[in-house]
Amino acid sequence: MRLAVAGMWVALTVSGPLYAHQQDDQEWVGWEGQQPGVLQDLVNILVIPAYADARISVDGNYRVIRSNGLPDHDTGRFPNAGNPHQIQETLKTYRVPRNPEYRVQATRLGLWPFGVAVNGVPFDPGAAEFWRRDFYSGWQYEALGGAVNLGVDRNNAHVQPDGSYHYHGMPTGLLDRFSDSTVPILLGYAADGFPIYGPYGYRDAENSASGMHKLNSSYRVKSGTRPDGPGGRYDGSFVQDYEYVAGLGDLDDCNGRTGVTREYPDGTYYYVITDRFPFIPRCFHGTPDRSFMRGPGGNGGIGRPAGGAGRRAGFGSQDVMGASGGRGPANGPRDGHRPPQEAINACEGHAEGDQVSFVTPHGHEVSGICEVRDGMLFVIPRRR
Repeated sequence: MRLAVAGMWVALTVSGPLYAHQQDDQEWVGWEGQQPGVLQDLVNILVIPAYADARISVDGNYRVIRSNGLPDHDTGRFPNAGNPHQIQETLKTYRVPRNPEYRVQATRLGLWPFGVAVNGVPFDPGAAEFWRRDFYSGWQYEALGGAVNLGVDRNNAHVQPDGSYHYHGMPTGLLDRFSDSTVPILLGYAADGFPIYGPYGYRDAENSASGMHKLNSSYRVKSGTRPDGPGGRYDGSFVQDYEYVAGLGDLDDCNGRTGVTREYPDGTYYYVITDRFPFIPRCFHGTPDRSFMRGPGGNGGIGRPAGGAGRRAGFGSQDVMGASGGRGPANGPRDGHRPPQEAINACEGHAEGDQVSFVTPHGHEVSGICEVRDGMLFVIPRRR
């Protein structure tokens, strides 16, 4: 490819996908991120859109997002020491309600995407990493907590085994593509149809003339020590290290609030991506569409409404995180919780007592026995 810039011809040679990264020792080595000066600008402006493809359309009562999964900004090096997978084109189709209905009772997020960005990259906050690799320990590592190296790049993103690039936190590269800092930035849509903004919003949620400020979540690290499991002081390494305190910040239990935006001048409920926990919301105040659920036909089990178990977990009156304070499975059948969908899928077509194995979204192999508990057949992992 040859491009004319200010009377100068520059030759660009791109073989294969743009995200076939160079291998070197730099920490930040996305192919397009290494190109100097004018050449980098050319790649960002002219080459990336030819590969990254996301389209949003309206179909009846739904908003449909179709994407090839490639980000429209530079990325880190993949594979890397913490993430062995390479970014690949993965065709995805999501749909969300055009007119979502707010529900007071929150629905917690399982191990599936919370929503999708306007560039077609999923917001997928949960890590399939648990203390001692035990799904049912009650202690799930926080992806951005620093206790485990998941190989995330400066966009707080990394790659699934199937090559899907996805965000675990603030999508820095996506934000860099917006220049208007005077209005909340629409970053995408949650699985329940409500819009996602961040990290800035109006000081007065209902007044677009009130000025902008960074919105803060209402979660904090608990004080004291963990009662069991990994032990030690709460330090943010695990999802269960955090507690929701109503009114602590600008946002509610699902990292959302109601207010006006440029796209919704009459007001709407909306979610916010924040630079502190929970980063990406971990629950919904609407009904998530099954197109976001992992598993056959996308019918992989929408989370149960949050309820009483959350009082023991320290998340206020609602179990928005699906935690059990270290006593019982984080997403297991006790206390009315569901096991992870991957554990259910692995036993499809099998009988109770069969030995099976499956790979978690982050590449760890789990082996166990299919057992029926609370009417569900799913894998009980072998204890290590």
